[in-house]
Amino acid sequence: MSDPLRDIRIGTMIRGNGADPVGYVKQILPHGFESIEPFFWQTIGNKDIPRLAGELREAIDGHDVTISTLGMFGNPLEDTELDRETLRGWETLIDNAHLFGATCIAGFTGRIRGKPIEASLPRFREVFGPLAKRAADKGVTIAFENCAMDGNWASGDWNIAHNPDAWELIFNALPDENLGLEWEPCHQLVYLIDPIPQIRKWAPKFFHVHGKDATVRWDVIREHGVFGKVPFVQMRTPGFGDSDWTRVISELRLAGYKGAIDIEGWHDPVYRNDLEMTGQVMALNHLKECRGGPGFVMNPN
Repeated sequence: MSDPLRDIRIGTMIRGNGADPVGYVKQILPHGFESIEPFFWQTIGNKDIPRLAGELREAIDGHDVTISTLGMFGNPLEDTELDRETLRGWETLIDNAHLFGATCIAGFTGRIRGKPIEASLPRFREVFGPLAKRAADKGVTIAFENCAMDGNWASGDWNIAHNPDAWELIFNALPDENLGLEWEPCHQLVYLIDPIPQIRKWAPKFFHVHGKDATVRWDVIREHGVFGKVPFVQMRTPGFGDSDWTRVISELRLAGYKGAIDIEGWHDPVYRNDLEMTGQVMALNHLKECRGGPGFVMNPN
């Protein structure tokens, strides 16, 4: 019998263009991660992607671990050489997703730098229209991360898909069914948006979920406001932030979400550096508990 708890798997992200991503995966598998998301920052560099796919598949063989999503984070809408490398990276990962067993490529939409969100829509259609078709032809979905990367509606450098009003614009501009979101509550809390009703409205567009949270420091807001010198919000590893992950996962289940929640580490101001994996394993166990406990229990006959 299949394990319905694992309809939502709890995993983590790994740096695909790191020094030794395969060795890293082999070291963390004993902790109990159920999925991994290899991701690339701006460029895939000199990585032999088919070889990496084969080595990662071999590393997870026999561990009941999946690779459902690959990440390509950069700005594919602009025209510097690095931006063009990001776009080529999207194409390469789409073409090779099947070698990892992945069905989704995630990343930023990109953005026309320094302009309002609306100014990016023509270029967004020009770039992601062909990418959406390329992906659909291979049975692959595209999911946009909801991180603002310090941008806002009026200006920014990386991403326009960080606000539900912007989601309306981009999905109206390109209504392809295989375009959706890589969602996490953290980036909504950063804007003081309640993530729970957002799940009920937008879950059909959630193709992948990141395990990242935030702590809103209301005492700082009351004293300094949201534009002062003291940060009013901290990005946190799940289990250390404000989100009720039991409710988040329950709402995802009610909405029919099946897939992975991959922990996005390297942001927590406390559990970082020597405490990075301590925080990630805490998050792994916390999310498993919020998912329903230590393991599936079959109903009596």
